[in-house]
Amino acid sequence: MSPRTTRGARPGARGDDQRGDDLRAVRPGTSRPGSAHPDARLHLAARLEDAFDRRVAAVLARRGWTLRIEPYAGYGAPGWVRVFARTLLAAPVVHEQDLPGAGAAAQAGARPAAAVRGWRSFATAQVAGAWVEVRVGDRVHRVETDRGGYLDVRLASDLAPGWHDVELRAADGARATAPVHVIGPDVRSGIVSDIDDTVLVTRLPRIFVAAWNTLVRHENAREPVPGMAGLYARLLAGRDMPVVYLSTGAWNAAPAIGRFLRRFGFPPGPMLLTDWGPTNTGWFRSGREHKLSQLRRLTEELPQVSWVLIGDDGQHDPQIYAHAAQERPERVRAILLRQLTFAEHVLAHGLPVPASGSVRAEDQASRDGIPVLQGADGYELLRAVQQARITLE
Repeated sequence: MSPRTTRGARPGARGDDQRGDDLRAVRPGTSRPGSAHPDARLHLAARLEDAFDRRVAAVLARRGWTLRIEPYAGYGAPGWVRVFARTLLAAPVVHEQDLPGAGAAAQAGARPAAAVRGWRSFATAQVAGAWVEVRVGDRVHRVETDRGGYLDVRLASDLAPGWHDVELRAADGARATAPVHVIGPDVRSGIVSDIDDTVLVTRLPRIFVAAWNTLVRHENAREPVPGMAGLYARLLAGRDMPVVYLSTGAWNAAPAIGRFLRRFGFPPGPMLLTDWGPTNTGWFRSGREHKLSQLRRLTEELPQVSWVLIGDDGQHDPQIYAHAAQERPERVRAILLRQLTFAEHVLAHGLPVPASGSVRAEDQASRDGIPVLQGADGYELLRAVQQARITLE
């Protein structure tokens, strides 16, 4: 069977995405970081960023920086896959294993790459508007990166359920391989997990500590939340179920996150992160809206899956998960919340106890019939899960 070729429109354009074999860069009613409708006028912040990026890219290219493709782990179902990647320029001293894409293979359960300090992952410059050939099984699609250099595209596929490799190739010959997890139609349960202070101790609200953890601290020194890997393993019980790591963290942190999760025994699964910086409509993007929109998309794309939502009570996870439960209660199996310590709560929102909004959200989810379980770590949460007799199908 000869490969089939799909020519993708510019990200955000709507012309060709109605044809059966064409890519769908964005599902109706959703948006992705950095994407733009070509007829819409970008916000001043986005235009300034684009002008700056063009100048920087021109200078770096003259200095020998080369085009790279960063692949990220994706997911899909029979008939389609969602592929993530980014095109960027990197200095000759930055090796392939230092790029964010190095964490993608680890997220598919492969042998992790050597640990590196996080700052190397930021020694790059995005390349917008780069054409990339994506080979999905016997199908070949040609797609273009958005203004942030990202690919977030839903493509026609003939892949069977399980983990597969998708080949990516740029016009100048740069290549990469992105793993994708195709979810079978008989799968009924899955896990959506926050990252910061849920599986990885980050103390994210303390911006200087977060910057140290991300840019300087060796990833081997990062701390897992006790018992969380064991909790996930017990929930999955060795079955091939989807696990999605949903965070407001930047894609640049993907290498450290991917290798950290692999090293400490967390199950493989794609990460849904964000592109920090100006958006098409403003100076800043909403982390809360990112999580809500991605949860909606998961319930739409995988309608047969009922999710266990796992987070912490220090930021907005209780409100976000309660909102998702209100919208689609049949798609939320349970909500598990790690309780932060006194000090962690103070760092998170200035109070030594959960914010009142979090408490109200937890109460609302419970009234809607969704089990809301809490514990200081994975060990306590596992005991709560066992007492509530929550199992995944």
